[in-house]
Amino acid sequence: MAKMDFPLSEVYGLLETGPVVLITSHVNGKRDVMAQSWHTMVEFEPAIVACVVSDRNFSHELILESGECVLNIPTFEIAEKVVGCGNASGRDLDKFAKFGLAVSPASLVGAPLLDECYASLECRVFDRIPAYELFLLQVVKAWVDPDVADPKTLHHRGFGAFMIAGETARFPSAMK
Repeated sequence: MAKMDFPLSEVYGLLETGPVVLITSHVNGKRDVMAQSWHTMVEFEPAIVACVVSDRNFSHELILESGECVLNIPTFEIAEKVVGCGNASGRDLDKFAKFGLAVSPASLVGAPLLDECYASLECRVFDRIPAYELFLLQVVKAWVDPDVADPKTLHHRGFGAFMIAGETARFPSAMK
C-alpha cells in the first residue's frame, strides 16, 4: 500500500473516536446546546468521559459555573439540527427554539435531556485541565431509547464531512 503525506491539521478526522454529541448546559436561567466531537471514555466504573469544550463557547461558561451538563447522542435523522447547533452561538441565540429541540428535565443535573436523541448522559464535572479546556465528566445517570438497536450516529471527519455509523458487527472470539 502506497501512502502519501497528510496534513497535520486534519489528523483528528482519522482518529475521531466517538459520535458527535449535543452538550446541553444550564445555569441561572441561561441554557445552551452545542455540537461536540472531541471526547473519549477514560474509565468504565465510574463512567468518566474526557471532553474538550473551548473557552470561546458559551457552553464552556455554563459548564464551568454549574459543574454539570448532559451529553446527548443524536442520530442521522436530526443531522441538520446538529450541524445548525455547531454553526451557531448560544450567546446570542436560543438554539433550542431555532432548531426545534424538544427537552425533558434531567433527574440529577440542571441541564435538559434532548428528546430527539437516542441516548442522554447526565454528567458532573469530576476534574478539569484548564490548559486544554479538558473537562473530565462523571456520568451520574444514563438514558437510552430501548427501541433504537443500531443507532445511525454521526462521526465528524472535518470540514463539513461526517461518517454515519449504524451497523453492528459481533465477533464471538472477541468475547473471551
